[in-house]
Amino acid sequence: MTPNSSDQTAPVDQTAQTRTGKKPKDTVRRRKGLSKAATQRFLPISEIRNDTVVLKNGGLRAVLGVEALNFNLKSETEQKGIIAGYQSFVNTLNFPLQIVMRSTKINIDPYIDQLRARAKDQPNELLRDQTTEYATFIERIVEAADIMQKRFYVVIPLDDHPKRKSLIATFLEWIGINDSAGKAMARHRSFERRSTPLRDRINLIEAGLNNIGLTTRRLSTRELLELYYRVYNPSTSQEQKLSNISDLNTTELVL
Repeated sequence: MTPNSSDQTAPVDQTAQTRTGKKPKDTVRRRKGLSKAATQRFLPISEIRNDTVVLKNGGLRAVLGVEALNFNLKSETEQKGIIAGYQSFVNTLNFPLQIVMRSTKINIDPYIDQLRARAKDQPNELLRDQTTEYATFIERIVEAADIMQKRFYVVIPLDDHPKRKSLIATFLEWIGINDSAGKAMARHRSFERRSTPLRDRINLIEAGLNNIGLTTRRLSTRELLELYYRVYNPSTSQEQKLSNISDLNTTELVL
């Protein structure tokens, strides 16, 4: 009797199971618990405390919010003075600096709700109608055009003296795959000691930027949490605002 095509093309694993009586070993490694913790595992941030971002590799980061300066409204003499002052400021630095410009769409829903609430409480009928029409006008403008808000930040780093490492080792250290409780305790013990040189760098940066007319302010712990929450959750942050810091679940915060 001639065997049919299905007998000739029997899977190899089924044949091995028939001969040995054992099921072949599954070579695909099953991943357990890769949900929220897995996402946080690949983030460089370990914690945020005392207005400071602590990285998994032991580095510290302070973030300054900088008010924008309308350079075009300055006179030519003032513009040259600002440029010369900025050049002098950059030449005094002996450590890297990160300047971040973040553009976000303005959320004016609270403002519109406030206008409409005032309109309802307005006893004058004419003023009530004008306030309602104004709120509707602003809402239509925002819907028709993407009105963006720009914010400027200066990130001040403090890292250990770098050692020569391979590219792969540097990448694995950055994403923090081998982070452990022991490393977290070591970061906690050295935090106060390393905060002093970080404050010195902050004072140097603020003095240099203030000399050229820029207003700076160090972001607090709450503001840092909100900033990174909006960065990692651009859509969710528009609908879900952060509550009190004591009520935050930091495991879910950075996902």
